[in-house]
Parts: sequence; C-alpha cells; structure tokens
Amino acid sequence: MRLSVVIPVLNEGNGIQPLLSSLQSIRAQGHEIIVVDGGSNDATIALAKPLSDRVVISSRGRAPQMNAGAAVASGNVLFFLHADSQLPGNFIELIVDAMNHSRWGRFDIRLSGDRFLFRVVEWFMNQRSRSSGISTGDQGLFVTRELFDAVGGFPAIALMEDIAITKKLRKFEAPICLVTKIITSSKRWEKNGAWHTIWLMWRLRYAYWRGADPAHLARIYYPPSTNG
Repeated sequence: MRLSVVIPVLNEGNGIQPLLSSLQSIRAQGHEIIVVDGGSNDATIALAKPLSDRVVISSRGRAPQMNAGAAVASGNVLFFLHADSQLPGNFIELIVDAMNHSRWGRFDIRLSGDRFLFRVVEWFMNQRSRSSGISTGDQGLFVTRELFDAVGGFPAIALMEDIAITKKLRKFEAPICLVTKIITSSKRWEKNGAWHTIWLMWRLRYAYWRGADPAHLARIYYPPSTNG
C-alpha cells in the first residue's frame, strides 16, 4: 500500500516546515507528499519544495486544491491533511490497518489549545462524526483511490466540501473512525473567540443543511481580510 498525502496550502510559510519535516520518514518508506498551493504570496512554495515530492499550483479553494493533488497522486490511498495539523507518530500503521476494515476513514480530533472548553468541543465533534458517519477536513480524511474516483472527488463548492464528500462516501460503506487524535490548531478559535466560533460553525452547517449556497457561506467563514 502506498499513501499519497495531499496538503492544500495558502500562505502557510510560517508553519508548513514543521509538518513537512515530520513527514520525511514516511517519504523514506516510499510514500508520497504532495503540496497544493492556491496562490500564496509568501515563502510557502519555496519552503515546501525541498520537503515534498511534488508542489502543484492550483486555483484557490480546498476542493479544487485537493482534487488537483489527487489528480497527480500515484498512491492507492489518498490522505487529505490540513497544513496546521500534527500527526501521531504511528499514523501510517493506523491507516494501513484501517484499510483492512473499510475503504475510508478519519481520525479523532484534538484542538491545540489548553482550555477546558476545547476538550468539550472536540468531544462533541468526534462523537457527532462517529454517530453520523460525516467527518471534517481537520480530522484527516483517508480514502482509497478507487472509492475517491467512484464518488467523483471533492464537489466543486467553496465550503463544506468535506461534509459533501463524506456524505457520498458513507453511501458506499461506513467509515473507520480512529480514536487516535490528530491535533489541529485552535488559533482561529482563540482569535475569534471560542463561543463565537462554535456558533458560527453550527450556523453555517445548519444553513448548508437547509440548502444555502456554499459560496455565500464561504464569504461568511472567510472574511476578505483573511487568507482562508
């Protein structure tokens, strides 16, 4: 089994090196690292090139970026990973074992901050995902190339692409929900306020469930002053 790790980035120059450095051991094992840049104007590309097998330039947006990475990937399992993630040391072994039980899955999530509220939030996120069979991009989606192609990749929408694709995947089979955690940055939660972020995310997901245009939701989630 060969894994292709696909990492969509945009202006991640301040943080991309630690993640890519942590993945060098799996490159030595024959797995593949693909970074997909959506138009960075910082040093992201220059920093990523020596630590990746491929750096792909794509139109901006996680869905088109991840699809672009998948298009050039040579592995038979695709692992979509956000740039602000920290992986457990044995993640390869966990994914390989999971593939014996299902063709797709994800990890549990842990927010990087120390606040007790974050422990509560992540618990609810993981339990909701486990009961619904729906996962978010922060949880590290892994899927066989065959199944990814069967569902047509990520839908070309501006937001909620992770929700949309996992809804399609669960129609084929239930995911493997690994209890081992990926750590994801709580920077957005801390910057914008934890309660505000909780309310915003629930409001956006409810609006998406009601049929709201993902492009409109993206404008709310990614204000013009942010890098996305």
